[in-house]
Amino acid sequence: MTAVRTMPDGEAPPTAPAAPGAPAPQSPGRMRRALKAVTPGPTPDAGGAAIYRRWWLPWLWMLPAIVGAAAFGVFPFLNTLVLSFTDAKPLGGAAGFVGLDNYTRMLGDSDFWLATRNSVLYAVIVVPLMVILPLFLAVLVEKNLPGIGFFRSAFYTPVLASSVVVGLSWQWLLADQGLVNTWLEKTHIIKGAIPFLSDSWLILLSAMGLTLWKGLGWYMIFYLAALGNVPKELHEAASVDGAGAVRRFWHITVPGVRTSMMLVGTLTGIGSLRVFTEIYMLGGSTGGPGGADRTLPFYIRDVGLDPLSGNAGYGAAVSVALFVLTLGLTLLAQRLTKENES
Repeated sequence: MTAVRTMPDGEAPPTAPAAPGAPAPQSPGRMRRALKAVTPGPTPDAGGAAIYRRWWLPWLWMLPAIVGAAAFGVFPFLNTLVLSFTDAKPLGGAAGFVGLDNYTRMLGDSDFWLATRNSVLYAVIVVPLMVILPLFLAVLVEKNLPGIGFFRSAFYTPVLASSVVVGLSWQWLLADQGLVNTWLEKTHIIKGAIPFLSDSWLILLSAMGLTLWKGLGWYMIFYLAALGNVPKELHEAASVDGAGAVRRFWHITVPGVRTSMMLVGTLTGIGSLRVFTEIYMLGGSTGGPGGADRTLPFYIRDVGLDPLSGNAGYGAAVSVALFVLTLGLTLLAQRLTKENES
């Protein structure tokens, strides 16, 4: 039997010799000093004096961003909310408290519901197309083929142009004597000019086409980044099993980029509810014949910012309604995203 050696009180047991090449064990004093060096508290400077880290120092570095967010985000929102309960004028002056009168007027305003219908219809048509079409483009230009860089640049070029320049170009294309009507008449497809810029429904559809054409290249970049994270082995295994290109697209590509699809849908939906420039450039300052193509931002400009007959309080109430509609769309998209992830 092996004898067990007992150590006197207060005496530390002997340590086994370290293996060759192993780091030397640290003493308790060195370990305490190292632990103290990484814990918050006073930090000695070069002269040995203690320098304390103030709790407010990180907030000092964040102060410019906080001030910017408060000045250009929080304050305008709160100011709009307060204005919606008044009868303020666009050019200033005394504003009286009117309670819920602006909201009551809004619910009974047929022009408001027409603008809401146009905005919602815009989102219902544009969002699904903007989610699917850029994905098709990304799949087409994903492969490294000779000359593929030219097509990527061509698809992305409309993103670089301003909305006003694009709108003027589409005016020239869709006018009664524009390129589209002239070509269709010369090829005897139509006998008379199609009223792209005078019919209310065609103006709305043309504006949707402009939005799609300008945004395809932008969201194509989103999908190209997402497609890079889809394992190529899945496509190779499915191809070996006999799956065609269409089946691989629906069962491998689409599930792999589903999160990006939800992001594109959310951003496109918010942008569709805020559309203004496209309607203004194609439908004119009235928003189509008789204002039939006005969206909510267009309607807010007409009722809230007109210097003669505008009511800033009523325009603020419509702005709050637009905010609630946008918030509801965003929350719905987040819920769908969580359900798909689970």
